[in-house]
Amino acid sequence: MLPLESLQATVDEWIAKHGVRYFNELTNMAQLTEEVGEVARIIARRYGEQSEKESDKAKDLGEELSDVLFVLLCLANQTDTDLQSAFDKKMKIKTERDHDRHQNNQKLK
Repeated sequence: MLPLESLQATVDEWIAKHGVRYFNELTNMAQLTEEVGEVARIIARRYGEQSEKESDKAKDLGEELSDVLFVLLCLANQTDTDLQSAFDKKMKIKTERDHDRHQNNQKLK
């Protein structure tokens, strides 16, 4: 089993054992947006120009990114999306399309 397929299976098993059922797609989309917002808050305050509040300093970026991944995997499962196949296809497209573009981008040098 490939890595993303394994993650999708792990989430599906967890939902079956602990989650009763998947939230509907719209609820999960709203939850994904919420989780991405939490990641954005940490990034903006820790790595951006906003000052980090004392209450934000204990937040774990890895944990918040994992929340995003979990909900993303839920959405993939409930919409029958094979993320491994989609990711592999996207990487091929990006490699072919962007290699020279990024290599020749003077802003990145």
